[in-house]
Amino acid sequence: MAESKTTDPTATESGEEKDWTVAKAFFDRLKTNKPRPPKPQYAVTITVSSRSLFNMVAEGKIYKEDGVEKYVAYQQDHDNEPLMPGVAFPLVKALNVNARLRRLYPDSDELFDIVLMTNNHAQVGVRLINNINHYDLTIERFCMTGGESPIGYLKAYMTNLYLSKDGEQVIEAIEEGIAAATTFASGDVENQLSDTQLKVAFDGDAVLFSDESEIIVKQHGLDTFFEHEKEFENKPLAQVFEMFPGALGMLQRKFYAKNERMTCPIRTYLVTSRSAASSGVRVLKTLRSWGLEIDEALFLAGAPKGPLLQKIQPHIFFDDQMFHIEGAKELGTIAAHVPYGIGQKYHKGIFIEQPAKDTT
Repeated sequence: MAESKTTDPTATESGEEKDWTVAKAFFDRLKTNKPRPPKPQYAVTITVSSRSLFNMVAEGKIYKEDGVEKYVAYQQDHDNEPLMPGVAFPLVKALNVNARLRRLYPDSDELFDIVLMTNNHAQVGVRLINNINHYDLTIERFCMTGGESPIGYLKAYMTNLYLSKDGEQVIEAIEEGIAAATTFASGDVENQLSDTQLKVAFDGDAVLFSDESEIIVKQHGLDTFFEHEKEFENKPLAQVFEMFPGALGMLQRKFYAKNERMTCPIRTYLVTSRSAASSGVRVLKTLRSWGLEIDEALFLAGAPKGPLLQKIQPHIFFDDQMFHIEGAKELGTIAAHVPYGIGQKYHKGIFIEQPAKDTT
């Protein structure tokens, strides 16, 4: 689903590399307390929409009811008025992991980088920038497309993960090979979340892995699924969301290399409906074959995920099925829906009749 970034530091220096070297030298000569943005080629780039980062429900209502001109005028009139934090705000805030990485690896560009990507008009950018500075967020790269879809810019910004509240744009991003999810939240959960450790939780099938096994469950039942997983337990499942989990694992290993495994500020969780004894071995062997170390693996055998997620309190939880997203939301977990795979044709195990395509 996702393409990998080029990370070979020995590669021949291209024109782009030379431009970056010049820009870096210029930045290093400046007297500033702000950290230099990491080189995109090596960074773990998380691209967020403005409606995911900030709560813009009231502004969105003006746009829908009164049109774009009044919306832009309203935003300009409120340039200096703070917006409330949105769904992705706690995740972005938790990426102060960069400070520890810089202490351990002062010259490394393998850091988190946040890009604000929005189809807002550029004039709305003044309010967005003021809010980013108000909350002391480190976001230097922007993309404001003036009403056009921003999806075409995701690869140019070397995106590892795209978060948006617009489900259609998320689907468009996934079709372009970008790891993407639609963000949801319920209640004010920010104060409950750790500000010293980034916690990310993933579902397994159709999120970390392909929907190969889930197709068998849906079409042939659990017994056939268990037999299939036993037969193919030594065959790794295909990756789906690889760019983001793989990048998290890369950053975790940088802490492990400095003997900081037990104090690593990134912690990852697998929260799956699979049964451990009946279908867990293939999952763990797949992760091992990828070199991806998940800190905690929770096999729920069909039990609800919400209570476990309430205990974990992740900054974000990814799942492909909306009823798991809804269960997480009800208990205050920030959840992100990955609209990928056969699960989109079912709700709570029941097949949803798809509308017939118009052939006229």
